[in-house]
Amino acid sequence: MKRIYPLLGDRSVLWLLFWVNVFGTAYGYYWYKWQLVDTPLHFLFFVPDSPTASLFFVFVLGAFLMGKNCPLMEALAIVSLVKYGLWAVVMNLMVFFVSGQLDWIGLMLMASHFAMAVEGVLYAPFYRIKPWHLIVAAVVLLHNEIIDYVFKMMPRYHTLDLYMDQIGYFTFWLSIFSIAVGYYFALRPDRFLLSLKNSR
Repeated sequence: MKRIYPLLGDRSVLWLLFWVNVFGTAYGYYWYKWQLVDTPLHFLFFVPDSPTASLFFVFVLGAFLMGKNCPLMEALAIVSLVKYGLWAVVMNLMVFFVSGQLDWIGLMLMASHFAMAVEGVLYAPFYRIKPWHLIVAAVVLLHNEIIDYVFKMMPRYHTLDLYMDQIGYFTFWLSIFSIAVGYYFALRPDRFLLSLKNSR
């Protein structure tokens, strides 16, 4: 880990990740375009889950590049990147088990979303989250859960339509797990901590 963190804190790596996440976020919103067309206006913010998670991380990286921290964005980023990163991996595996098929787009989605979860955790030592930041992030995450599975705004995987109740139950506990990950890596008193000065 001592070898990894100087590399992660290098400005060229931060810039690379910044632009990767910018373009990934833009593609994510584009991927949701057909669902967004059918989404009521007041639900628009809550539908594109993964690109919004990576957008939070774009703000985090932008703050790092300016030598600053944005703790609320950091809290939103780690819990949502872990949740939606792992969620997409599991959903695409379910598509494979149900249909027996997984195309290259599904494999790409699995790889990119798993990378989202990893990057959110890897940069946790640089975060400066306080309890109220994590509480707000937890409320946002669980509120989005209600929007998705009570008001039926969840991402569309038509292959899995018969399993929405089970997916909703799994997703709730994945949210709890993601909040716990956020606490463990980014808030607990004895966590691994690095100064932002190392990222300059």
